[in-house]
Formats: sequence, structure tokens, C-alpha cells
Amino acid sequence: MADTSVSTDSLAMDDGKSSYKGKKFRIALIGCGGIAQTHLGALKQFDDVEVVAGVDIIPARLKTMEEKWGVVKLYKDWKTMLKEVQPDAVDICTPNGVHAQPAIDAAAAGCHVIVEKPMAMNPAECQKMIDTAKKSKVKLSVGFQYRYHSNSQFLKRAVDEGQLGDIMFARCQALRRRGIPNWGVFGQKKLQGGGPMIDIGVHVIEMAHYVMGSPKPVACTGNTWTFMGNKPSKIASQWPNWDHKTYTVEDLAIGHVRFENGAILHIEASFCNHIEKDLWNFELMGTKGGANWEKPAIYRDDAGYMVNTSPAFLDGNKDFPAMFKVKLRNWIDGCTKGTDLTAPGEAGLAVQKILSGVYQSAENGGKEIAIK
Repeated sequence: MADTSVSTDSLAMDDGKSSYKGKKFRIALIGCGGIAQTHLGALKQFDDVEVVAGVDIIPARLKTMEEKWGVVKLYKDWKTMLKEVQPDAVDICTPNGVHAQPAIDAAAAGCHVIVEKPMAMNPAECQKMIDTAKKSKVKLSVGFQYRYHSNSQFLKRAVDEGQLGDIMFARCQALRRRGIPNWGVFGQKKLQGGGPMIDIGVHVIEMAHYVMGSPKPVACTGNTWTFMGNKPSKIASQWPNWDHKTYTVEDLAIGHVRFENGAILHIEASFCNHIEKDLWNFELMGTKGGANWEKPAIYRDDAGYMVNTSPAFLDGNKDFPAMFKVKLRNWIDGCTKGTDLTAPGEAGLAVQKILSGVYQSAENGGKEIAIK
């Protein structure tokens, strides 16, 4: 896999002064719902970018595109939009089950592509997206914003400088005590591909995998349980009254991944679970040192003592607006300047192999699944 590391200097590059053939970089949004609004908030800050079209099957979302964002070319299907608008690039913010085909069609039409996480529903779809982009010589990026997070970049640099030695083990946690989304289609497996593992587990997997140096996954085991989400609940929570009648995904998923270099990654993900509090973190254990993401620190031996090192200062890439601005800038610069992508399609494929491996193992009683 290609090196997907990125320097702090390149992350800070957001002056919006790049050019694309002497004109603005023309982007169309496919999927104009909730997450697209965050994308649009970032894109409007770049003076070298123009959002030229929006695609969605829900009229109210298209109305928002026009009234809030001033986008007047609005469509119900992306094929018509691609033919009539011919944008330079597309930004795909649809449900997971509608990631692959618009990406493939857009790349085939000569458009650069960024697609929200997870990359697709399975590795085969991811591979077709990559192959089409390569054939058309366009850039394909995956919306893995957490690898741009300040904490991730701090740990990435430490690993790259050899401060942790060889990474032996990563423990990843994306756990909610009671956090089933009560909007969208997050509880419908046929549209999302799964529950917390593919929706929020994907984030801690991708940033841990990135920080580790993107080792090749070779085998996976997993288990999933559904014990609350498919039943009515009167328990007070942040997102009550989810649609339990259409809930077909897991509440809790546990995965165990082996990599070609001998490292192990353990992942825990839940929408609802009997735990003390929500957890969002990964920890690394290496031959020379360890690390923690949530409270960024390096644990090592120095001058005859066990020492914990924390950064005195980190940049501001810690919330959604900041991370989305940086990830979209990285993609735009890759398209317009030819710079390296921090989250190329190959990174999305590796993570998808892990996600699919966990689910496939769970469906087979937790038996180990070879990842090819």
C-alpha cells in the first residue's frame, strides 16, 4: 500500500489559492442530507471551488441546496447530472449502499471523486471504484476525517519517527452506551451494510490503521449481538424513539484482526451497550513505547524511568468543521495540484476488508476468515 502519511505543514494548507486550469474547481454533491451540510460549510471557504450541482431523491434537500447554498442545478439522479453539468469532481454523501455506483459512474465520466466513509458495502465494490478511477486517471479519496485530527497526526509522527518501535497491538473502541441514531437509515442493514462496526467503528479502525503505518490485514475474527435495538425502549437517552421495527443491524460488535507484519488490532463498537460511558479511543503498544489517542500521550522509558510524554500544543483540527475543511482541502489539492492524498481509495479498501471480515466471521460463528 502506498504511504499515506501527511505532514503538519500540508495539513495547514487551506489558503484556497490553488488553481485548476485557470478556473474554479467545479464540484457536484451527490446526496444532500445531513453530512453534506458539513461538507458544504467547508467548501464555501475555498475561493478556488464552486459547488455547481446537487443530487438527491428527497425534494426538501434539493430546496435547501438552492435556498441555503445558492445551488440552482438540482437533480434526482446523478447520471443526468453528470451528462448535463460535466463537473470536475463529485462529493458523495449518500447512504453506504449508494456509495459505489455513483463513484464508478463519475470516475468513468472523468470526474475526481471523494466518497464518505465507509468507502462502500464490500471490498469488491471498493476495488471496482479504484480500478475505474485509475483507468480514467482521476483522484479517488475516502472521507476518513479522523486521520486528519490533531491527535492522530501527533501519534502518526511519533510512529514514523520510530518512537514506538514495532507496533504489536492496537485496541480500538467506538462505544456508545445508548446512541442508536433516530434519523436516517442507520438501523437498516440492507442500506448501510451493518451497524456500529461499519458506522462508527470504521473511524477508530481507519485512524489506528493509518497511524500504525497501514499494515496489510490477512485474517479476521468477529462476533455481533443484537439485544436492544430491535425492541421498543422507554429508557431516557440522547436519541430516543429510534425505529426498532426496521432495526436489522447489530448493537455490539467485536473484531480481532491480524496483519501481515504480525501486529494485532482489536476493535469494539456499539450503538447501545451496558457500559459506564461512551468511549472513543485507540491505544497502541509497541516494542519501544505505547500511545493513547484520546488523551494524546506517548509512554516510553527514558533516563532510567518510565516517562509519559504529552504535547504542550496541538493545532485546532479537532472538531468536524476543522477536520472536514482539511480533508476536503487535501482532496482538492490532490486533484488540482497532483499532491498526495492522505486517504486514497486503497486505504478505504483495506479498512473495508477489515469490516467485511468482522461481519463474515460473525455470520460463521466467529471462525477466522482469511483476508485476501
